[in-house]
Amino acid sequence: MVREFLSVVKALADENRVRALLALRQRELCMCQIIELLGLAPSTVSKHMSILKQARLVDCRKNGRWIYYRLADDDVPVEASEALAWVRKALSGDPQTRKDDARLELILKLEPEVLCKRQAKN
Repeated sequence: MVREFLSVVKALADENRVRALLALRQRELCMCQIIELLGLAPSTVSKHMSILKQARLVDCRKNGRWIYYRLADDDVPVEASEALAWVRKALSGDPQTRKDDARLELILKLEPEVLCKRQAKN
């Protein structure tokens, strides 16, 4: 139980991981959409998402070459579920959260394939 608790605490100890979690609160996102939102290198975002997955806060699925993330819903430890609820409540009015929500609306208008191709050129 301590190990699961520490895993969740570690996952929530980074602003970018919290931003990614909040972006997933209403929808599943392709990895390229998360990369675009956070403005970080793909390898960095991949590491962040791996930490969130290890803490059992997110799940992922692969569809061809695309990887999609969503908030975990199957077999989520109580600690993770309560942590997600706390993060959502604590940051619901946060200016960065509002900025991310607005930016995500623009990102969602683009097809993931377009984002991936654009990111591959950079």
